Amino acid sequence: MKLSDFDFHLPEDLIATRPANPRSSARLLVANGDTVSDAQVFDLPGWLQPGDRLVLNDTRVIPARLNGRRHRDSAQGAVSAAIEATLLEPQADGTWSSLVKPLKKVKQGEEIRFSDDLSATLQRVEDGQAYLRFNLTGEDFDAALEQAGAMPLPPYIAAKRPADEQDKTDYQTIWARNSGAVAAPTASLHFDDALMQALDARGVTFSHVTLHVGAGTFLPVKVEDVTTHKMHAEWGRVSAQAAEEIRATKAAGGRVIPVGTTALRLIESAGRSGQIEPWEGETDIFIYPGFKFHVTDALMTNFHLPKSTLLMLVSALMGQGRMRDVYAHAIEQKYRFFSYGDASLLIP
Repeated sequence: MKLSDFDFHLPEDLIATRPANPRSSARLLVANGDTVSDAQVFDLPGWLQPGDRLVLNDTRVIPARLNGRRHRDSAQGAVSAAIEATLLEPQADGTWSSLVKPLKKVKQGEEIRFSDDLSATLQRVEDGQAYLRFNLTGEDFDAALEQAGAMPLPPYIAAKRPADEQDKTDYQTIWARNSGAVAAPTASLHFDDALMQALDARGVTFSHVTLHVGAGTFLPVKVEDVTTHKMHAEWGRVSAQAAEEIRATKAAGGRVIPVGTTALRLIESAGRSGQIEPWEGETDIFIYPGFKFHVTDALMTNFHLPKSTLLMLVSALMGQGRMRDVYAHAIEQKYRFFSYGDASLLIP
């Protein structure tokens, strides 16, 4: 299985930089067995059955991108440098692992000031990551970060425009409640209150799980033999209640359908014994063709990058040839790709 097996040409103009408005007006490609249908997300209830269960990732994206300045006294007087930091994850010692640019402009122990209220000192550097200790903790830190930070838009959007205030709404799901992600579970961005009510009326049920999506989700695969790729680890939790709900759905003959690859990776991590169990910890599960699914019956997801682990995941669910055909149809019909793009419902 070679990396080149998962490559395709994507026209630049199909990369979405803003979401559909309203959210559920985005397009929905339904790949059901051998058929492909063109719909919209608000049509989703018609493609589901009473008793189906959607699994939703309730992680909350933090405004993890910060712009600040480092000040220093030199022989020439006071000098400063602009510093950008993207927070990755909190550490047990109270620091945050971060990507700092330009890292060579900051010395260990120096302060970076991001706002009147928020600053951090560089504690150490390991493997190219900076470890920052902030002047605030707890709710004070959360409030200051909310004011000073910007949403950490994916690289392919950030290269086209900076994040703005609208992204603080657009890049957050309506059910986000557990802070810790630095990337959104993007398939979930298509859901609004009207769609949730329509799904409920259809008899579709919901379970919430938490996977804090890390910046590693955007890391490219660099090995030609994809089976040797090492996934980044992300923290997740499947509660006893969610596990029991999912088991009950399976027992009653309903389908379990994660919304997004993050929810899928989490429930499959919790289901390696053959059925889903309560689970909490770090997962680096890598799903590529040949993977045995124990929990997932179908998947709702956006359209993914060429050569990405997420394209490998959907190919594992549907088959490589099938996904090539699905993506060829999406490109021909000008579906919008990536985090703010359109959605697909994949039913093996």
